[in-house]
Amino acid sequence: MAAELPDPSASAAVLIGTSGYAHLAHLPAVATNLTDLGTALQDATVWGLPHAHTLTVTEPENPAALLDPVYAAGERATDTLLVYYCGHGLRDSESADLYLALTGSREGAGYTAVEYRHLRTAILASSARRKIVVLDCCFSGRAARTLAGPNALAAQAGIEGAYVLTASPKDHVALAPEGERYTAFTAELLHVLNKGVPDAPETLDLETLYRAVDNRLGAKNRPRPQRSQENDVGLLPLVRNRARASRRAPAGPVIDAEVEAAMISSGLQLARLLRSVGRSRDALPVLRMILQSRVPDADGDSVTVHLELAELLTESGQDRQAIEVLEGAFQLTHKRFGPEAVTVCRRLAELLQSAGNHSQACEVLRHALDTQERGVRPL
Repeated sequence: MAAELPDPSASAAVLIGTSGYAHLAHLPAVATNLTDLGTALQDATVWGLPHAHTLTVTEPENPAALLDPVYAAGERATDTLLVYYCGHGLRDSESADLYLALTGSREGAGYTAVEYRHLRTAILASSARRKIVVLDCCFSGRAARTLAGPNALAAQAGIEGAYVLTASPKDHVALAPEGERYTAFTAELLHVLNKGVPDAPETLDLETLYRAVDNRLGAKNRPRPQRSQENDVGLLPLVRNRARASRRAPAGPVIDAEVEAAMISSGLQLARLLRSVGRSRDALPVLRMILQSRVPDADGDSVTVHLELAELLTESGQDRQAIEVLEGAFQLTHKRFGPEAVTVCRRLAELLQSAGNHSQACEVLRHALDTQERGVRPL
């Protein structure tokens, strides 16, 4: 049963969106789309994707800002890679290709946006066994604020071995209703994730999610979504069905990653409790045991354990051991973006400098600056 759900610790999601534009209509609902979709994916009763495995890219100004996080997440993910884009979808005046708008993009000028094929290449570069693309893709020039979807978008966006879900079908538009919290498509996607499907199994596959979203949009006489898939990827369970959960337990099987996460959380709480009552010496073996009993990965809780253990070792005068622990954390985060990666670099650099390893400290600090310049943060 455990194999039926994707392993959150071996998966990643990149949520991309632009709500403000210099030359196109603003789409304020995009910001809430990103925030609430990230919250849903991280909910343990839905998927339980770790906080550090969920990257959000807001207001990308250039192609690198949009694509670099996808490549980074693709390197991490071995099970499932999910990429979501919401914003204006554009067509170049000289071709029918799909372009994803940046903050400074202009209508009819594809060179000011990111051609979709570049995003497709970034996703294909990942070794993840399952790739999911969700395009709430829009273009607007109307007072009612509609999102113009390209013809046969799902077919155009198709990626080998992937499931592509788009907000609008051929020759239709996808609505971004004025004054509503979400775009029309993402609103129904969030409803299905958060409320579930009453007559469906305990786990929901992508095809079931698609049909539920399609039915809800159709009932409201709103544009219908479409999808494209390869190798029956859509039949693999993705999330728990919250409509089948009980008051005391979520629906679906318990997977190894969830047991591991619970053990880490309990161990961290115990170590912090011991420190709070002055028993730091007893907290050290607890933190060491957590690290020794799990397979290292880039999970945020693992990095937290490294940081707390290094801090305790430093307080007890064991700087050399603290450096070794932080070097382990650095290996977990050196390809990752976000504040935790920067914190690891800063603390490691401080200890290296204190130990007289100035050149190594400079290298670590340079890496921290490069990380910050990427401009990407976890949700």
